Amino acid sequence: MALPKDMRLKGHRTFTYIHKKSTKYHGKLMSFKVAIPNPEILLSHKFKNTQDKLKVAIAISKKVSKKAVVRNKIRRILQEWILTNIQKINNHKPYWLLVNLRSGDFCNDKNKLLEEFQNLMFKSRLIK
Repeated sequence: MALPKDMRLKGHRTFTYIHKKSTKYHGKLMSFKVAIPNPEILLSHKFKNTQDKLKVAIAISKKVSKKAVVRNKIRRILQEWILTNIQKINNHKPYWLLVNLRSGDFCNDKNKLLEEFQNLMFKSRLIK
């Protein structure tokens, strides 16, 4: 299941802002960039009342896998974790999150990927 539109990050200005003004957290498999939201950037995307929502973008390079099917599967796994845990707990903070996956041989190990993702979510204090 994909992320709802009000939880997605869009636009090159948004990503430029995140790259410049974010706090970075690194793990073995992925890195997080967490930024305080700037609603003025999203005015052109016609989002309303999204200041209290966590917004997420997941970037998976071709170094992880050359096959788009594999990259999309990893993206869906992470999005499913976000949807089930963030909405169930509802303890998240309204930040912008960019997830970058590093190259590695973890495509078949879903548990290892989710464990690293959860550890970085706690480390970055996005969930309590």
